[in-house]
Amino acid sequence: MSLARVILVTVQAVCNGLACTPPNPTPQNRRYHTEEMYILQIAPLIFKIHHIIAYLFAIFEILFYLRSVLPFPSPLPQLTSLICTQQPQPTLTLTPSFLLGILAVLLGTYIRLDCFKTLGELFTFDLTIHPSHKLITTRFYAYVRHPAYTGSLLLVFGLAFTHLTQGSWVAECGGGLFLGGVGEGLRKEYVRGVVWASWWAWTFCVGISRADAEDRQMRRLFKEEWDAYAAAVHWWFFPGLI
Repeated sequence: MSLARVILVTVQAVCNGLACTPPNPTPQNRRYHTEEMYILQIAPLIFKIHHIIAYLFAIFEILFYLRSVLPFPSPLPQLTSLICTQQPQPTLTLTPSFLLGILAVLLGTYIRLDCFKTLGELFTFDLTIHPSHKLITTRFYAYVRHPAYTGSLLLVFGLAFTHLTQGSWVAECGGGLFLGGVGEGLRKEYVRGVVWASWWAWTFCVGISRADAEDRQMRRLFKEEWDAYAAAVHWWFFPGLI
């Protein structure tokens, strides 16, 4: 395992943590769109779990690297063995999918942090109306109407490509912990694929539900101003796609 991978995994975990940390608290008396399905309402909680998991995966990759380079045996061999249950010991490597995932997380983080800054006190993880609410049409909002959700989708895409593909700790070592060592090869690939697809689909459904609710609320608040903006900026998340 290379030091470069350890550094990139650490940077990715920190970036993901920044992007998943609310910039402002939610004023509960100003919330709207509270009637959606509970599985979609818990998005702020899932974001918190999401970045804890990213940190845990990064920690295990760092521990695996340290175990491979330290010249002395562990004083706690039973605990150390949990870092990787596979024999012989695999190699965690830099792969094209890993690098693609890192780029996606960095881009997603940049987009979300830029949205935090652009909206300022208006940005909360739950949908709310601020007393001095205004329509923001600059920065990334000049290209898509809901760029923060674009950033979220890129984060999930990136984390999946760095941690659920070959060469990662989860794929090479963690599978034994999560699958109890039952099944190899295609079975583990299938499980990782289902996890990623479900994770991304949930994030996409949250984005769709919230984008539609935000559009309706902004139309009520800003009327002609909103209509002009929506006519100029057609897309929710990705220009030319959706």
